[in-house]
Amino acid sequence: MAKLYFYYSAMNAGKSTTLLQSDYNYRERGMRTLLFCPKMDDRFGDVQISSRIGLQANANLYEKDSDLFVTIRTAHELCPVNCVLIDEAQFLTPEQVLQLTLVCDELNVPVLCYGLRTDFRGEPFEGSKYLLAWAEELVEIKTVCFTGKKATMNARVDERGNQVTEGAQVEIGHHYISVSRKEFGLDRVSPIDYERPEDGEVEATPVVYGQPNEDIPPRPSAGPLEMDEPAESIFD
Repeated sequence: MAKLYFYYSAMNAGKSTTLLQSDYNYRERGMRTLLFCPKMDDRFGDVQISSRIGLQANANLYEKDSDLFVTIRTAHELCPVNCVLIDEAQFLTPEQVLQLTLVCDELNVPVLCYGLRTDFRGEPFEGSKYLLAWAEELVEIKTVCFTGKKATMNARVDERGNQVTEGAQVEIGHHYISVSRKEFGLDRVSPIDYERPEDGEVEATPVVYGQPNEDIPPRPSAGPLEMDEPAESIFD
């Protein structure tokens, strides 16, 4: 049975490059693909998926009211399709994600979606939320923060490089950087209303601890216990 895949990452991790490589792999093996990208993203021309390293391909455009199941079913009846690939999948509507599940379940055509999980405030995109809930396969494409840590968040910056925390969720362009959650400052940027109290400002609720199990037999002696941990890897 065909599966729905969601390849997600922060900005500039190579999502479009990975999509175009997957498309090439299918076509190199004599298979037919359908590529889709949102009409709102017109940075590279009306029908282009383009990567930062120069790869590009023609794609079909979809809008908010496009029925992807009907479009793909009609194309599949005319010429059998082996794979559907969706760029900027965070802009899909919940209905369109549901339509893509039908492409997999009823047409038996795999669908590979590539997109961001969250916006510049750390809020999930609608399309990504339902892809995370409904896709059989979730694959993270990893990238790095300027600190060397793993980057998971998308910070919007102005022309001076200052982080922007207000504005519309969708703003097409390149003024975004990928950062770790710590550098992003989620408690400051998120619209979720929480202000961290100072120490002693709020009385803490009593807690119950899970106490160490004293019945565990002694650890066999095998030399000194190594306490030093390896350096943190962004790919852990």
